Amino acid sequence: MRARAPASSANLGPGFDVLALAVDLYVEVEVEPATKLIVRSEGEGSEFAGDASHLAAQVAMEVKGHDRLAVTVRSSIPVARGLGSSAALAVAAAAAAGSSDPLGAGIQVDGHPENAAASVHGGLVAAALVKGQVRVVRFPFDEALAVVAAIPEQAVSTKRARTLLPDMIPRRDATFNLGRMALLLAGLGDRRLLDRESCADRLHQDYRNPLLPKAPMILNAMIEGGGLGACWSGAGPTLIAMCDRGNAAQVASAAVAAMKEASVRGEVRVLQPDMRGLLAGDDLD
Repeated sequence: MRARAPASSANLGPGFDVLALAVDLYVEVEVEPATKLIVRSEGEGSEFAGDASHLAAQVAMEVKGHDRLAVTVRSSIPVARGLGSSAALAVAAAAAAGSSDPLGAGIQVDGHPENAAASVHGGLVAAALVKGQVRVVRFPFDEALAVVAAIPEQAVSTKRARTLLPDMIPRRDATFNLGRMALLLAGLGDRRLLDRESCADRLHQDYRNPLLPKAPMILNAMIEGGGLGACWSGAGPTLIAMCDRGNAAQVASAAVAAMKEASVRGEVRVLQPDMRGLLAGDDLD
């Protein structure tokens, strides 16, 4: 069986470990019976070992309970760039292997639920573990918004990015983020309410600047180029700006120029929200 899951951009500024938006980069996984384990990869992540250590193989074997499988992965999601590649891969692999709980597979890989929730449900979601059970809420997303993603070449592991975060935060910073997240949800549902302050954060973004010292400059350039709000995507190093679809090319040009000025190698992509989420079997045809 085949299954496909979208990438996701999580945190979205103040929504640390809570908010995520599915975007139109995809990983497709096919799982078929075989006499022994065969793993094939195309596209992003194709450099990973084609054996039992591959995440898709691990998930499929856990679902099936054996390794007599042929697992094929085709991906357009950059790996270790803050676009939820691991969660999307786990979700797609679990679904392709016939799991009744692909979301659980994604959460198990990430350790937190928002990326996997966006990959499964599509759109803009908030996700949280409540008494051991994941709860997912989908929010309105203004269809006139696009996402410009500045994707550096350098990879950043989520584990490394988390080591930069403090164990304790002041109450005023927690209150600041709660207020900004409310503003952000309103703005993503109605772009007329979205501005740069909606994406302001005191929990993670500034702490992660050592991973990409020119991040503030690039984010500011995307705002000055027409972006309505800009922030880190997940643990980075990808930076995103939300903007009117009609201004996306202009914001993308500003991001390209800023990355060049900052000597940050990479690419800039204009992405659209994926509103369908995980598709499997006949739904893919």
